[in-house]
Amino acid sequence: MSGSLGKIAKGAAIAFIGMLAFTFFEFVTRVIIARYTTQSEYGAFSIGFALLNIFVIISCLGLHGGTTRCIAYFRGKGENEKVAGIVYSSLQLSVAAGLFFFLVVFFSSDFLNGIFNLEQSIVLKLFAIAIPFLTVIEILSYVFIGYDRIKEKVYFRDILMYLLRVSGIILAFVLGFGFFGMMYAYLLPTVIVAVVFVWYTVRKISLYKPDDNAPVRKELLRFSIPLLVTSLSTLIMLRTDTLMLGYFKTSEVVGLYNAAYPVAQLIPIFLFSMIIIYVPISSQLYSRNRTEEMRRNYVVLTKWILAATLPFFFVIFLFPEAVLSAIFGSSYAHAGDVLRILAAGGFVQAFLGPNSATLVVIGKTKLNMIDDVTGAIMNVSLNVLLIPAMGIIGAAIASTVSFSMVAVLKSVQIFSSHRLHPFRGNYLKPVMTSTVLISIIYLFVNPVNLIWMLILLFFLFIAVYGISLVITRSLDNEDILMFLEIEKMTGIDASSMKRILKRFI
Repeated sequence: MSGSLGKIAKGAAIAFIGMLAFTFFEFVTRVIIARYTTQSEYGAFSIGFALLNIFVIISCLGLHGGTTRCIAYFRGKGENEKVAGIVYSSLQLSVAAGLFFFLVVFFSSDFLNGIFNLEQSIVLKLFAIAIPFLTVIEILSYVFIGYDRIKEKVYFRDILMYLLRVSGIILAFVLGFGFFGMMYAYLLPTVIVAVVFVWYTVRKISLYKPDDNAPVRKELLRFSIPLLVTSLSTLIMLRTDTLMLGYFKTSEVVGLYNAAYPVAQLIPIFLFSMIIIYVPISSQLYSRNRTEEMRRNYVVLTKWILAATLPFFFVIFLFPEAVLSAIFGSSYAHAGDVLRILAAGGFVQAFLGPNSATLVVIGKTKLNMIDDVTGAIMNVSLNVLLIPAMGIIGAAIASTVSFSMVAVLKSVQIFSSHRLHPFRGNYLKPVMTSTVLISIIYLFVNPVNLIWMLILLFFLFIAVYGISLVITRSLDNEDILMFLEIEKMTGIDASSMKRILKRFI
């Protein structure tokens, strides 16, 4: 068990660095565009970004999830011929789909502009050009993850592409090119990174076509199509609020909402960074019938996800207006209630752990698909019902309710089939204790208006959760194993800390 936990800890550390870089650069991109353009222009960018994500997911055909799982699964069985077929088929199918949807969006952009009340007509054309290139980057990233190599995704997708984007957007602003200059600067790095990533992949992985690839392609599609529906349903839940606000309201309202939205999306970052490496490793454990080890890993990882998430969540949930003012400016503080509602939804996902990824690992992709389709239908219905009457508050409620209900449903399903759940005493006791202590602190420090106070409170909340772990004696032996892996990666000698921690197990 220590072997798989060690792999997950190392992979999760790299994934977290990549996720942190990706989130940071994307966030900086949004902040620059929001601060130095009008709310209407930022709203147009947000709508274009939402449509780009939807069409890239469709172009991937679910292969970004299916490819990772199938490569890892067949590697676990030693069937290398099938692995080669998976790689070839995933690239062939996704590139064809990406080119098709580029043409669809590019030539229907005027129609889409009318639907979403966009005045900046060229925005959707520029995002359309990015579709096939971003599709290639996504697929290649998850091909390498199937080989337990997460560094390629981190280097190319998470760091290089977004670093170039931020640099280009800043340069466009400095040179006075305005909003459209920023849009061109946003597109160009996607093209550059896609070309470089393909060149790198050709050098590192053999991309030959097996003699009889039809059975492998069929098996890959059979596994991946439900994941496509799942991914698309999830993306509908993520982006429907933005698109429907554009339809029912104005791009200015979309801009205000999309100040709160990306901040709330930071909350499950620790969950998503764990999932990236959790899927291939757990898939290999499952293929070897080591379900008890997989079950224990789920418990330990969920506990660590929550430990990393809880302090961050409390800062955002308790002081949303201060957070938005510090990042986007005081004009966006009006979205404070929206941020608080969305943050609650993000926390529920982190609290329940990698339930969706676990359904994929155990082969329940159709069940996963049904769950997400149900959530998407619920999300669309609630948005249609609530946005006309409640505006951005209604959009936030629709997203939080639908995501929370789907997360609960998936947790019930993996418990029913494999008795997987994190709700042991050592998981719940520190949560309840730290919640009480932080609530008391909140009564004395509210309101908060300065960014240095938010930073100070964040570290204070980390300390509170750590103290709660110790006083409730909620540490396990597996926590020490994870701690040892972190020590190895950082090179920091923490022997005295380990001795202290072992006293509280």
